[in-house]
Amino acid sequence: MSKTEKIGIVISNKMNKSIVAEVEYRSRDSIYSKIIVHTKRYMAHDEMNQCNIGDKVLLEPSRPLSKKKRWIVKHVLTKSLISN
Repeated sequence: MSKTEKIGIVISNKMNKSIVAEVEYRSRDSIYSKIIVHTKRYMAHDEMNQCNIGDKVLLEPSRPLSKKKRWIVKHVLTKSLISN
């Protein structure tokens, strides 16, 4: 995995050939030394409509595909146990 690729969890697949994946970042607070979890949502292109909610996916950057889509689903790492 290169530095620009991201691993996220699919939280929405209601669009045609598009998903929304949520990526977690963990950082330590400089004063209190507490671990803080930050989340960011990325819209990604899913050509085969293979992703379901709860799947863990590998996202890869691409050229801008629309106003918000700048990522492509490279492949699904793990499938969700919940079926839609």
